[in-house]
Amino acid sequence: MIEVRHLKTLTALRETGSLVEAAERVHLTQSALSHQIKDLEEKLGCPLFIRKTKPVRFTSAGLRLLQLADDVLLSFRTAQRDIQRFAEGESGRLHIAIECHSCYEWLMPTIDHFREHWPDVELDLSTAFSFMPLPALARGDLDLVVTSDPQDLPNIEYIPLFQYESQVALSRHHPLAKKEFLVPDDFVNETLITYPVESERLDIFKHFLTPAGVNPARIRHSELTLMMMQLVASGRGVCCLPNWAMTEYTNRQYVLTKSLGEEGVWCKLYLAIRKDQKDNAYMEDLINTASKTCFKNLRGILSPDL
Repeated sequence: MIEVRHLKTLTALRETGSLVEAAERVHLTQSALSHQIKDLEEKLGCPLFIRKTKPVRFTSAGLRLLQLADDVLLSFRTAQRDIQRFAEGESGRLHIAIECHSCYEWLMPTIDHFREHWPDVELDLSTAFSFMPLPALARGDLDLVVTSDPQDLPNIEYIPLFQYESQVALSRHHPLAKKEFLVPDDFVNETLITYPVESERLDIFKHFLTPAGVNPARIRHSELTLMMMQLVASGRGVCCLPNWAMTEYTNRQYVLTKSLGEEGVWCKLYLAIRKDQKDNAYMEDLINTASKTCFKNLRGILSPDL
């Protein structure tokens, strides 16, 4: 019954004080404006202002509608401004999921830069241990996923950040520490400590153990890289992580690392986004910043194009 045009008419009438000037304000003839108000009053069953008063005096019903107009039209203007900013790439939403805690080492400096330059973009960050992030990205629940496990999904583009070597961390006193590199059969009697995700999403299974038909004796889960390193250092098992994620621990001689096979297992880390978001100014800035930050902060990584 009550439309936005009615609210605009009443506010114009209040601001100008006369039907003639109000009609000019909303780009109607005086006759059309009078007809619009009369039609609304008939539908509501009561007058909205007292005729032949100048400036116009509103009835209680008219004042209540003006209160509604102030609330609604302000919300409309705010929404229009926000939508315009979305269109211009100055505002929006950026919900990110990452598939390993070790990503924080380079992702947090990237996010710090992003928050400084894009304060009006709503930013949220979560781990992807408890759900499948790429289908969530395709549905629009997420806006960016950090992954090393691309899936063929419609409207999803994978932007490679860098190559890294998946290496195994061992206690310095582990029997395998004397080997130059490890082979799949070395894991038959080992406890493998992993993040709590499906085995098929882990590099060591995808590219090394599963093709060889080998499973470790036991699997133990931990969400924290630091805890994994402590378990390894105390001889409670071994773990496989990106080489750059273990630099801090190898430099302090907490653990030592070995390659998977003579050539090593090399993988790529990607930023997954929806194709329709690639040209957003803030998304472009985040992608560029992430690439620069990775090579500035991480050791042992290579260009994704090599």
